[in-house]
Amino acid sequence: MVRALKAPATTSAATTTSLPDVQEKVAAIIADIRTRGDQAVREYSGRFDGWQPESFRLSAEQIEQIVARVPQQVLADIEFVQRQVRGFAERQLASMQEFEVETLPGVHLGQKHIPVSAAGAYVPGGRYPLLASAHMTILTAKTAGVPRVVACTPPIRGEVPDATVAAMHLAGADEIYLLGGVQAVVSMALGTETIAPVDMLAGPGNAFVAEAKRQLFGEIGIDLFAGPTEVLVVADAAADPFVVAVDLLSQAEHGPDSPAVLITTSEELGRSVIEHVDRLLPEMPTRDNAEPAWRDNGEVHVVEDLDAAYALADTYASEHVQVLTAQPREALAKMRNYGALFLGEGTCVSYGDKVIGTNHVLPTRGAARYTGGLWVGKYLKTVTYQEVTDPAASAELGEVCGRAARVELFEGHARSGDVRAAKFGGAQLSWSPDEFARS
Repeated sequence: MVRALKAPATTSAATTTSLPDVQEKVAAIIADIRTRGDQAVREYSGRFDGWQPESFRLSAEQIEQIVARVPQQVLADIEFVQRQVRGFAERQLASMQEFEVETLPGVHLGQKHIPVSAAGAYVPGGRYPLLASAHMTILTAKTAGVPRVVACTPPIRGEVPDATVAAMHLAGADEIYLLGGVQAVVSMALGTETIAPVDMLAGPGNAFVAEAKRQLFGEIGIDLFAGPTEVLVVADAAADPFVVAVDLLSQAEHGPDSPAVLITTSEELGRSVIEHVDRLLPEMPTRDNAEPAWRDNGEVHVVEDLDAAYALADTYASEHVQVLTAQPREALAKMRNYGALFLGEGTCVSYGDKVIGTNHVLPTRGAARYTGGLWVGKYLKTVTYQEVTDPAASAELGEVCGRAARVELFEGHARSGDVRAAKFGGAQLSWSPDEFARS
């Protein structure tokens, strides 16, 4: 039994397709840059960002000057956060084991991890310069061992975003470009006369950036198909309704289409949270985003018990799930579908977004049903290799391969197996009897 104290006013946040005009405009920009390269990039940067420098790439001297302008406390905070992100990524990398195993006498199978050769990182700017995205994309790629990481961020109202550039530099970006939007994503993906192409792209962005990544997927790899930021809170009667309200609004400020959902076992708490939100919103500096997000996409549901709460939460497969209950670690065993889990009142989604060390590039729009977020392994290709050194084993495999392939009507495959069964095991080749004849 689920009772809705507040239902969403729209279903727009749940749509999985881009608006046709976004698709069309992005397709046109991709085609234009594919044809005209740097000239087209320069024109789009001038049109959308009012930015047409002699070179979009920042030189080492420019980066040094920019970093020198950043307040020392900001630099110290960037370095603190990057230590957290790097440390967690290093532990992830250490958990990925290469191995080789002998499955039959003389049959050696193995796997190894190879970093992609080049990765592109998009760090959004505009109203919200998300310098934390530099940590999540660039630093994670470098920890994985990617030798070349290209990073782009837009100018903000014609100015250099000093702190963002500092974060990109300290994260280890090999090339930094002051270039934003679709033109940045396409330049990194396809390459131009002055930007060599990358193998995969990562990083959040607006609807146009997300659509560009979607259209380019296949030619290059991407981290995730991005959608609006999502937050879902599971709370029981022990939760503080003021904390719940603040945490819901902390994510609603990302954009007017950001879902903010509360599932609780306490109707009293649910109603109190709504009252707190209504009181906090009018004075919130980011009200122009948070208010429509809460009005149109905010939800509050009351359920019978926590098992029902976890089951309902799993149907959302939310990007962020915050568990504010008396026993929050129960969610680790009870839940399956989430991008990231935040356990207990001492933890909040904003920590994950900004400072704690786990990656904030996470699945949205239900994708948490089948994938996690960006992590060090995303930049690695896990490949396999095989070697058969024992003639008898090759002969045995050849006989099985011949039979198995012919069931599937793959005669060529079968003959590759037959050849080895004959050469190493003395089997007869009915389709070429003179080969490997034994005296």
